[in-house]
Amino acid sequence: MVSMNDTKLIEALSNASSLELFELSNIIDRLLADPRRIVAIRNKLNLGKSVQFMDWRTGQMRSGKVVAMKDSQVTINEEASRLQWKLSYAAIDPGENNEPVESSSPVNDQPPPKKLGPDDFRRGDKVSFTDKYLQPQIGTITRINQRTASVECDGGSGWRVPFAMLRHVMDI
Repeated sequence: MVSMNDTKLIEALSNASSLELFELSNIIDRLLADPRRIVAIRNKLNLGKSVQFMDWRTGQMRSGKVVAMKDSQVTINEEASRLQWKLSYAAIDPGENNEPVESSSPVNDQPPPKKLGPDDFRRGDKVSFTDKYLQPQIGTITRINQRTASVECDGGSGWRVPFAMLRHVMDI
């Protein structure tokens, strides 16, 4: 990865004409918008995952957690300032794929989380889950069954999901 302080790169770009810089900008924009790049990053993300992201105003890396994922943007809740950032997937460093979603200590005095069931969800609740293709899905519960909930997702697809796989989504 090229450092932003690489003087040779900055010098070469400073000597380029405005048209050459515009052409380079256009090429970079097309590369960043390539769906294969976006899918590669999205496959490493899930709701609640801690990530690093580039603050485009200062050029510094910041930390936050993924709170929403759309087609071309991801929403990050920055831990330090409690601000939400809507960013292009290209601005995200997802880290390693095997990183746990929530950090947990091996010695924990708290009891394990209660298993979720039909009493924990209501029709109309906004929920998220990971589908059988390991893709995160967000949708609304349309029906509560005995062991599963019927969920209508944002893309128009419908799923029957066991309660243990569902997570409540809060709109902030």
